[in-house]
Amino acid sequence: MQEYEAEGLSAPRLAAMRRSLSDGRGALTRRSLLRASGAGAGVLGGLAALGACGIPPAKREDGGAAASDDHSDREKRVTFSNWTEYMDVGDDGQSRPTLRTFTERTGITVKYTEDINDNVEFFGKVKPQLAAGQDTGRDLIVVTDWLAARIIRLGWAQKLDPANLPHAFANLTAQFRSPDWDPGRAHSYPWSGIPTIIAYNARATGGRTVDSVTQLLDDPRLKGRVSFLSEMRDSVGMTLLDMGRDPASFTDADYDAAIARLQDGVDRKQIRRFTGNDYTADLSKGDIAACVAWAGDIVQLQADNPDIKYAIPAAGYVTATDNLLVPAKARHKTNAERLIDHYYEPPVAARLAAYINYVCPVDGVAAELAAIDPAMASNTLILPDGRMTAKSHAFRSLEPDEETAYEEKFAALLGA
Repeated sequence: MQEYEAEGLSAPRLAAMRRSLSDGRGALTRRSLLRASGAGAGVLGGLAALGACGIPPAKREDGGAAASDDHSDREKRVTFSNWTEYMDVGDDGQSRPTLRTFTERTGITVKYTEDINDNVEFFGKVKPQLAAGQDTGRDLIVVTDWLAARIIRLGWAQKLDPANLPHAFANLTAQFRSPDWDPGRAHSYPWSGIPTIIAYNARATGGRTVDSVTQLLDDPRLKGRVSFLSEMRDSVGMTLLDMGRDPASFTDADYDAAIARLQDGVDRKQIRRFTGNDYTADLSKGDIAACVAWAGDIVQLQADNPDIKYAIPAAGYVTATDNLLVPAKARHKTNAERLIDHYYEPPVAARLAAYINYVCPVDGVAAELAAIDPAMASNTLILPDGRMTAKSHAFRSLEPDEETAYEEKFAALLGA
């Protein structure tokens, strides 16, 4: 533990990162069934690496992010690192149809690797090269918004060329166009959106709808059968919204009030536990009657259990994103940009959305997705309509000292 604190990590932040590995959205999802168990020693190095205090940013050239010599014209290839189960698969169970189409159209071959098992673990892999101003061997990566923000802030992501991204620029949905950590999407484009919603088992609730955090915390009929998520931004963000506060612009006092609200639910034993994706089994059985949940899980659960329902609170919901970045010193930046743009063409985006079931960040895919699966095209957890989008809120970027303080308070809530 001492070596991690020397790297700038407090014990609460380290505990929060470990929760993410074993219990959070980073564990046992469709994207990565082995993410937590496969971490090993590499994860510990990544945990230390995330204490980025004292790490010098990569050299900036011409005022932009760290640049590289682009070999795209001479080397018609691109290396793409992604999460597991986060790419469409052909009927043979092995081919990648949207990647194959890209190669057929452009002549650029794709070395596709599912080597991102967790944000923390992956950062531990690439941090030494990035900090040294070296090529990571990857031209394109997918990381969650908080880590994307950190990489951009350190100068370890290349600024994208809009000339190579005509479809991405035109088709990116308004909801995701300008996060506070990358205004105007200068360095990133979203791969998918990840909504946090309320889910319930209608059989376990006696047919009653559960549609607010207030109900989760105060309805005596749900006592002891409620769960929240072990990811701070999701559980606190949803509670802030329920209290009339905006997760994009809250104060320390707002945060403390949300923690106190959740602590009261723990003390009264209204909340059964804080969970990662393991809530899905209890929700399906009815042991958990209602919970804060991730939408991708619910889409998949509903396919097998008609009792599983969801609700979007009137107060709104929290959405995170996984994002495409070109690392500093990548050899094939233009090829990577062309691959990003490929996934913003509606037919391609629809094929991907039909497989992964997360929010598609591409406008104009409804007709294409309907041709594949009409039910998915009408599912607002995959293609949010205007009303759904208007209720979406992002959790604001945190300064390192804020993150430490907030995680300490959340860890105390969880008893960590």
